[in-house]
Amino acid sequence: MVHYRLDWQTYSLVAANDQLLHLYDERLSVVISTRGNVPAIVYWGSFLGHSPLQQNMFARAELGGGVDLDPPLGIIAQHHDGWLGNPGVEGCFPDGSGSFPHFVISTSSNTTSSANFTLSDADLDLDLQIGIEIHTSGVLTISGALTNRGSMPYLLHSQRFALPVPPRAQELLTIGGRWGMEFGEQRTPWVQSTLSVSNNRGRTSHEKWPVVFAGTTQFGEQHGEVWGCHVGWSGNFDITLDGVTEHHKHMLVGEKLTAGELVIRPNETYSAPTIYAVHSAHGLSSASQRFHQFVRSRLQHENTSRPVTLNTWEAVYFNHNFETLTKLADSAAHVGVERFVLDDGWFSGRRNDTAGLGDWTVDFSVWPNGLTPLINHVKSLGMEFGIWCEPEMVNPASDLYRQHPDWVLHSGTNTPITGRNQLVLDMSRSEVRNYLFDCISQLLDAHDISYVKWDHNRDLIASPAHSQTLGTYELLGRLKETHPQVQFESCASGGGRIDFGILPYVDRFWTSDSIDPLDRMLIQRGAQRLMPPEVLGTHIGSPVSHITRRSHSLAFRASTAFFGWLGIEWNLLEASDHERDRLASVIAQYKILRTLLHTGLTFREDHPDSNILVHGVSAHNQSESLISITRLANGSSSHIDPIHLHQFDEDAIFIIKPLHLGTPTYAPHRKLPQWIDDGSITMTGRHMSEIGVVCPPLLPASSFLIQIHKVML
Repeated sequence: MVHYRLDWQTYSLVAANDQLLHLYDERLSVVISTRGNVPAIVYWGSFLGHSPLQQNMFARAELGGGVDLDPPLGIIAQHHDGWLGNPGVEGCFPDGSGSFPHFVISTSSNTTSSANFTLSDADLDLDLQIGIEIHTSGVLTISGALTNRGSMPYLLHSQRFALPVPPRAQELLTIGGRWGMEFGEQRTPWVQSTLSVSNNRGRTSHEKWPVVFAGTTQFGEQHGEVWGCHVGWSGNFDITLDGVTEHHKHMLVGEKLTAGELVIRPNETYSAPTIYAVHSAHGLSSASQRFHQFVRSRLQHENTSRPVTLNTWEAVYFNHNFETLTKLADSAAHVGVERFVLDDGWFSGRRNDTAGLGDWTVDFSVWPNGLTPLINHVKSLGMEFGIWCEPEMVNPASDLYRQHPDWVLHSGTNTPITGRNQLVLDMSRSEVRNYLFDCISQLLDAHDISYVKWDHNRDLIASPAHSQTLGTYELLGRLKETHPQVQFESCASGGGRIDFGILPYVDRFWTSDSIDPLDRMLIQRGAQRLMPPEVLGTHIGSPVSHITRRSHSLAFRASTAFFGWLGIEWNLLEASDHERDRLASVIAQYKILRTLLHTGLTFREDHPDSNILVHGVSAHNQSESLISITRLANGSSSHIDPIHLHQFDEDAIFIIKPLHLGTPTYAPHRKLPQWIDDGSITMTGRHMSEIGVVCPPLLPASSFLIQIHKVML
């Protein structure tokens, strides 16, 4: 046991056993100083080797004009230690006392890849468990649990972890958007400034995603140093990027709590959302690959089935009838679909979005013989059957609401505000969760259903998000345990709930309600900063987008949807025979490439023309790769500068061929690059990096795909 004290006679932090802990793997080093009252990360970056480290490598000068020490940035920053930025723990007892906890290390343990600390405030009877670990994926995780050992309840306002970032990180990349245009990327200079990414919507949200990257000036896909952070939580969060306090650039990250929302009663514990962090010395793509590897490390990931899916929403909306849907299933099977999903409209009273939510029984006015005949028909065609539901919501026009209006998440006397004509059920109540568990379990027990699209179509307003989020996790966890054969998709008006918090409970995420391929190029690009493509639903929509009303070729729609978990969102009964034949060809090609697309390394390349996007997937041994080059809009020239690919072994030899998913949509030209007319070109990895691959001229809103095969000598 190591005891610490603050010696105010000498104004310095004194420890009975000063030490540094060096956690590492072959890619990452994390250096933790235990010199102060609480542990502090003093370095987080490239592997430092095995030579001994010393405290004086990290000790700064003590400046005049302030407190007579260099205030430490602890993992839990403390005002009592001289830190004058935001503290790591804020709260108080009901009488107002305890607003400045003063933790000290009481016990610690560590291995080469993990460290655990118990921090205690003996006066306030508060204990804080901190866990720091380098996961095998290269992702750094930080977890914490605050326990109240006293006799009075403790009102917790916030618990946030501090991650230092070196001064050379001069830019920030944040991600967000809106419904139908999620995961847009924004660059912001980061010098003497503070930026906050704060969410109050009760779900992960479309507008602000709990993912941020800091990097060196003009860091790109393959160059620059990058530090990334994600709050693994599906509720409210706060990320403060502070470049001002004590000239200590840092990320202060955690759950965002409203006043009075969280009370830690005697002998109870608050577990903070886990923080996930990555470092890359080689740009954004490498940072994302760390996150992807973490997701893929989940048990059974390699064995997960990811069938090509047809979802009925944009085909029929609420207009359900057996004849139409069986014909749609016939057409789906013909083109190679492997899972048929019945979306909104199957349950009691659900003829539009004003009624029915909460009454999770089959509407026999539409399905007089129940869902079994449709399911049997789908199964007879060799497809699986899936279904949509929105369990956390309720319509005022429903039997459930009429029977249990008190189950709605609402407080006070004000009239609750509806969203999409619906209210939110209080998921903190066990009776609500038990009701939903029984309804959904009965549905899954009575029918051969392999997949549930779990939606969440509105924000929370003036409602506690913490208990709501935990209640949803508990319900989903119980359903997954009871029905292990069923896959669940997280959908929240599209991409409104995509994060590592809900990741253990779902198999798939619906990336966006917009299937416009031009928008989807950017949406998927942002979403894949955190999530690997195979967990993101990417669908081929109808020729005219239902949201943007823009028209795009099948080749472009398909090439966009290829890089993910492929699906169809198109009324195939309105498609021509030629369109269905082309779609069948696309799906057949996708199935050939599915293993590569779902297990390979995803990467992106920078291009001097901002209208050109380059991304690809490469097998880990580089035996095969698929690259997409997309022109978003017209530029200053119809020429496209060569595509430089930096992922490949320099001295290896590769054969490059075009892959057409339909009729190529080249810009006006008299002659294509010679290698395209020849059908292939042979280049070394060094050639692809230094010379680049010559690209054909492309029309706006079109893609050019190339396959690359390594020559095995």
